[in-house]
Amino acid sequence: MFKVAVIGGSGMLGRALVDELTQQTSWKVVATAFSRPSAQTVALDIRDTGAVERFIEQTAPDAVVIAAAERRPDVCERDPALARALNVDAVRTIAAAADRRGAWTLSISTDYVFDGTHPPYRHDNAPAPLNAYGHSKLEGERALTETTDRGCVLRLPLLYGPIVNWSESAVTSLVPAIAASAAPGGEPATMDAWAIRYPTFTPDVAVVIRQMLERHARGEPITGIVQWSGDEPMTKYEIAVRLAEALQLDAHLMPQHTPADATPRPHNCHLASSRLEELGIGRRTPFDIAIRQVLTAFPWQGARSPA
Repeated sequence: MFKVAVIGGSGMLGRALVDELTQQTSWKVVATAFSRPSAQTVALDIRDTGAVERFIEQTAPDAVVIAAAERRPDVCERDPALARALNVDAVRTIAAAADRRGAWTLSISTDYVFDGTHPPYRHDNAPAPLNAYGHSKLEGERALTETTDRGCVLRLPLLYGPIVNWSESAVTSLVPAIAASAAPGGEPATMDAWAIRYPTFTPDVAVVIRQMLERHARGEPITGIVQWSGDEPMTKYEIAVRLAEALQLDAHLMPQHTPADATPRPHNCHLASSRLEELGIGRRTPFDIAIRQVLTAFPWQGARSPA
């Protein structure tokens, strides 16, 4: 029985991953949660070193996937100590405990380790983060690679997928403003049209991770750094336009062509996925198809069903 521990199984990526992995009938999946515990998860605060070590020791997984993190750039900027605790120190603790058990560890990182000036970025390009979030995730990458030889970092860009609330993804967080702009007398919604993002569907990422785990189960583990990304470039303004089309809303959207975020964001951090693609790993669902699946599963009161 191949056993996988998913740390952060209640988050947007964690849920998609658990859904994918539990379809493998010969695998056992143990998921942890902190802010949204349930009967299907084990309660775990990854900042508690002793609790992490006991969980790994008792679970005895063959592989550990770290999907828990502080992913909000503005929060990381305001509270670098929290960002470090979740994105660096916890990664080191989990990787060390997994290494003692002989388990392979996969840690999720971000395209924000790059400054966005010279895309596309290969896995071996030199990182140069612009904000506290990117710095913390880069330190987390180093914490993993310094702690275990059985580790792999998977860098991902902007994620979206099945949600429990609109704010769970920076993609779906645009929906309330889009809807408000379409209401009678609604004010136009200003959307960033400067930064280029590559929205990536969490069920696709879950397939990528499952394929990576299958290689490990065969005794062919992937180590070092790999990257996965959707292949459709779009700004938040362009994402909003496509969301409005999917919701059949006559939204009033205004593009903002200069950076307006308080926390600095990179212009274009397109991640090259070639290392995984060369291994035959990957799946990409077109944005317009995937976002309709998300919106259909989480209907907004007042919006018509996606076309």
